[in-house]
Amino acid sequence: MATASRLLLPSPPPAAPTCRYPTLLTVPRSCRLAIPTFRCRATAAAAVDAAAPLLLEERAGAVAVREFVTLDELRAAVRLRVRTFYEYSRDTVGAEDHRKGLAEREYEALQNRISGNMINFQRVACINGTVPLLPSLMSAEELCSACKFVEDGEERIVVGSLDLNQCLWLPDELTGKRPGVNESSHTRAYLSNVCVAKELQRNGLGYALVDKSKKLAREWGITDLYVHVAINNEAAQKLYMKSGFVYESEEPAQQARHLGRPRRLLLWLDMKNEPL
Repeated sequence: MATASRLLLPSPPPAAPTCRYPTLLTVPRSCRLAIPTFRCRATAAAAVDAAAPLLLEERAGAVAVREFVTLDELRAAVRLRVRTFYEYSRDTVGAEDHRKGLAEREYEALQNRISGNMINFQRVACINGTVPLLPSLMSAEELCSACKFVEDGEERIVVGSLDLNQCLWLPDELTGKRPGVNESSHTRAYLSNVCVAKELQRNGLGYALVDKSKKLAREWGITDLYVHVAINNEAAQKLYMKSGFVYESEEPAQQARHLGRPRRLLLWLDMKNEPL
């Protein structure tokens, strides 16, 4: 499961004489790259659903869902996001260099958001789902290589990630119109970069990540939680509906066409009605 809720706009790669690189045509974290061999797959639900998931039955309590602990883990989470949201064909020139560049820019931007060094971001939490390097994961060699980190001498893999963003001000496009004009917008928050490794989808990881973000949002005093989801991403929509989100609005089709991506739904969760 990967949603179209994204905040950082990575810079396009430099032009190369042997490969026509695309131009980014989008707004926060829902990218589409206009080139046949290199495209965003943040909303490619069909491709995700076709992947046969691995099972995490080898060790009880193997999955840890929490805020990131080390910078090594944060880097692994960023690499998972790049792996999830971007797709490269085998004949794309410079794909690996571009992937590394995207990951480095996102890592720096995420660090700035979390540390409070980016204007408007009041609090940002990176929440990850991690698992030990289990034998059942060995068939997912690329996932293990790209998203591995070491903690207390144990090799672990980031298999799911999202950001919880509380900002000093958020536009209605990101967080709708709740609470009302007479209430503080500081109590609104927005989920972004929600992704689960395709090899481990349909294991409940997405639900666990969202549930953890709701608990943290409650600690922050958040009353209204928002997330965007592509209109064609039925799997993500079901996840959010199961988590208590409801439909608030959707962007105009003309705007989505202009940005070169599917239309997005804006979903809202009333945290005041969430059980403790």
